[in-house]
Order: sequence, then structure tokens, then C-alpha cells
Amino acid sequence: MPKTIPSLTNAPAPLAPYSVVTEAAGLVFMSGQVPIGIEDGVTPDGIAAQTELVMANIGTLLSDLGLGFVDVVKTTIFLGDIGDYATVNEIYGRSFDTEPPARSAVQVAALPKPEFLIEVELIAAR
Repeated sequence: MPKTIPSLTNAPAPLAPYSVVTEAAGLVFMSGQVPIGIEDGVTPDGIAAQTELVMANIGTLLSDLGLGFVDVVKTTIFLGDIGDYATVNEIYGRSFDTEPPARSAVQVAALPKPEFLIEVELIAAR
């Protein structure tokens, strides 16, 4: 099955040359989502507000694809500060009503913009 790039109603404009979502073989690969408001382009301050926004944006994009958090099989969380791990875990965990997906969480040296404290990428299954 060839890859496809689905059309998304609510996708933020990419910050670089990449597709927000790519699909192949029944899997949906979502590029890292950073804390930018879909409607207003605003990045809130603080890890809690940024995590809430990233997870809300992911939920919106999944919905555009006819999917939900229940379809997510793997996530990777990139943190500017691993000290934010507990806060992120608490907010992230609310998105999953059933068993959460496999996950990695790592601290990175930098994210695409200095104000970003978190980025989350995922794989979902149709």
C-alpha cells in the first residue's frame, strides 16, 4: 500500500518541509506536535498549559482523521526539561480512557523554538 497524505481541516501549518500526517499500511504517523494554538497560533507559557494544548491539538487532528486516542499505539514525548515529567504524565494520562499506548519520553537539548517546552509525535492504527 502506498503512502498517502490525508487532508486535515484543523492542521497547523508545518514549520518546515514535512507532512503533519502520513498514512501507510493501516498506520497513521503524526509528526511532532508543538504547543501552537491551531486557531490563533499562540504558544502559552508553562509546561502544564503547553501539554494541555498539545494533547488538545492531537485530539483535534485525530478526530479530523476519524480516529481517537483509543487508536494511538505509540507516542514519543520530547521534553525541554525532564523535570517536567510528572506534570506531563498527569496531563497526558487524561487523554487515554483505557490502556495507554507504548511510549517514550526523553529530554532533548532544544525544540524547534525556544518557547516550546514539549513536542509529542505518535503512531495510530486504523
